[in-house]
Amino acid sequence: MSVITLTSQNFESEVLKSEKTVLIDFWASWCGPCRMLSPVVDAIAEERSDIKVGKVNVDEEPALAGQFGVMSIPTLVVISGGQVKNKSVGVIPKEAIIKLL
Repeated sequence: MSVITLTSQNFESEVLKSEKTVLIDFWASWCGPCRMLSPVVDAIAEERSDIKVGKVNVDEEPALAGQFGVMSIPTLVVISGGQVKNKSVGVIPKEAIIKLL
């Protein structure tokens, strides 16, 4: 499944009302560590049809970043059933992301 660009407009339908667990990557284009993590997140999206993967550009969606208390990027947030289940800040290996899920 491909990565979904999450915005304030589609967040409720794509994440909060999702039947699947959602992995959200909070990132920005100027962030070096975000660019390192992005291909890993993309690979997980391609490999796992049982989850949904979305990305939030913190420069374009500061309200969403604030809603989740994102202070540093990259930040990964796992949401299931509309609730935050896990959170990780910084670049982590693929295996660690899988464990978050």
